Amino acid sequence: MTTRILPAVADADAARSVTTLLSQLPDAEPAAPVADSTQLLDTLARLAGESLDELPEVVLVHERIGPVPALDLVREVALRFPAVGVVLITSDAGPGLFAAAMDSGARGLVTLPLHYEELVSRVQVAAQWSVGVRRHLGGGGEASSGPGGTVVTVTGAKGGVGATVTAVHLALAARASGRTTALVDMDLQAGDVASYLDVQFRRSIADLATITDISPRVLQDALFTHSTGVGLLLAPGDGERAEEVTDRAARQILSALRHRYEVVIADCGTQMNGANAAAVELADTALLVTTPDVVSVRAAKRIVRMWDRLQIRKAEETTTVVNRHTRVTEIQPALVQKVTGTRITRTSVPANFKELQAVVDAGRLHDLDAKSTVKQALWTLAGELGLVKGVGPAPEKSGRGTLVLRRRGHG
Repeated sequence: MTTRILPAVADADAARSVTTLLSQLPDAEPAAPVADSTQLLDTLARLAGESLDELPEVVLVHERIGPVPALDLVREVALRFPAVGVVLITSDAGPGLFAAAMDSGARGLVTLPLHYEELVSRVQVAAQWSVGVRRHLGGGGEASSGPGGTVVTVTGAKGGVGATVTAVHLALAARASGRTTALVDMDLQAGDVASYLDVQFRRSIADLATITDISPRVLQDALFTHSTGVGLLLAPGDGERAEEVTDRAARQILSALRHRYEVVIADCGTQMNGANAAAVELADTALLVTTPDVVSVRAAKRIVRMWDRLQIRKAEETTTVVNRHTRVTEIQPALVQKVTGTRITRTSVPANFKELQAVVDAGRLHDLDAKSTVKQALWTLAGELGLVKGVGPAPEKSGRGTLVLRRRGHG
């Protein structure tokens, strides 16, 4: 059997060492290393979207990978791609790390400096486990990008541009189409999802922050099921509790939600913190909302540049929607695309606050009239993003380079 191996190694010297040893492994087909966690998850998601057979049998995760910490990345890969055997490369061979790695879903550890015999043994065990799982799943069946599905973050370029209204209606549209949907308020200090949907609930995302193993029962206790069927995970009522939700907690919470729901929408507000950054980094789609004015577009550009500097997300991997669009404004979507370097959605949301005012004031955004041009645009946007059942996402105009992993003999 040929074993396909995908290494995730950020350090150039370590990558060369890993590649050299992998090339000596019997019946191995190593791919070129990916340099960060984002590239690894994107590559696996693309391959899984094609077929279970396209996924590598083994993924090697180096301890210095980033920006997602190695153990968190192991957990994310294990949750989203259960047919892939993950092996952690680490300089710490202690029992504490071994137990933590196994709890995260790793199939083995390889210690640094690398030794041929140990690497062969761990890769073979992980590969055999992967083949067994695939046989159990039915061989060449389709593999989803995760047990639950799609995570979309919605971030406002600045306050007042309509990020929460957008997030709420993306969730409502997905649920109305028949998809199980969760809406997470990750505007941790000033979240308004509860106010927009007329909800009073004492549980919040902060109640999950210190839980290391989020079971379905624990998750259900923290969620409020709205009358529309959308599961709501609300921001804490006391803003100071926002600091309890760390980047690691955010990744675990979103992974648990992804495991349970087909669509997860996270309203990230406008203030960036560790939790929001983690959400944007692991999201399948990072949606940035701006209005067609100079201040908002400049703010959008600042956010995109910050995400790029912090290795959270590249501009070309970010999707921007223009809210309150009119044909007479000087700033049109094409200009926003040019300024920010992001992909612009085909759908723009028209400027018509009069349609929204009554339902916003009543705290019942879900009662917005179906004839509303704003609602129609937002639900069309949900279809464009692939959140509506039966409607696939629009093809990307541009994006990061992709890595091809195929068996020998395949075209």
